[in-house]
Amino acid sequence: MPFFRFRKMRLLKLFIFLVWMLVTAFNDKAPASKWVIYKACSLKVNGSTNVNKFDCVINNYYKPDTLSFVQYNQQDAVKMIGAMKLDINSFDCHNPMMTADLRKTLKAKQFPKLVIKFITLSKYPQLKGQQVTGWVQIDLAGVSKKFQVDYQLIPSGANALQLKGLKQIKFSDFNIEPPRKIGGMIKTDDELDIEFNLHIKIIKDL
Repeated sequence: MPFFRFRKMRLLKLFIFLVWMLVTAFNDKAPASKWVIYKACSLKVNGSTNVNKFDCVINNYYKPDTLSFVQYNQQDAVKMIGAMKLDINSFDCHNPMMTADLRKTLKAKQFPKLVIKFITLSKYPQLKGQQVTGWVQIDLAGVSKKFQVDYQLIPSGANALQLKGLKQIKFSDFNIEPPRKIGGMIKTDDELDIEFNLHIKIIKDL
């Protein structure tokens, strides 16, 4: 008889534990939301040579792509799902010869797209100013590399944010040789500063 009572008590405790787990899981639902790119965005590349500085831009990138954010617990990074897919031939360096050189250097004919895939954020996005970090994967010239990026989140209207990312990369990260001109007298530095701006608006809490 005591054995059966002990067994019943164990079953009752197990049942209570399972109910508690279910209630906790329901109440502690992971924060999740879906955002849409709702107006023109941009990508800017700043570089230099041994003679001067230059910048090349892709303006008016607008595709109604979505970005999703999910955070399973407060200790984890925020998972991001989404990407920017940009046409290399949309780069404008404000000089026809320089523009053509950059497109050729980035192998636009073989690999016409520059893709920035968003992987994580260090904090869940809030509709207020924030400084956060995150990880992205950049696909360029047939090579994929992951980088940690510094972000600034700037309020830009009702339920909207400007997501500004900054990162220094190198031509050599993607097995690309920096362009040279006039028999090698003008040399482009290996380092490039990339700045991208996304305008996103929340459309749904998941």
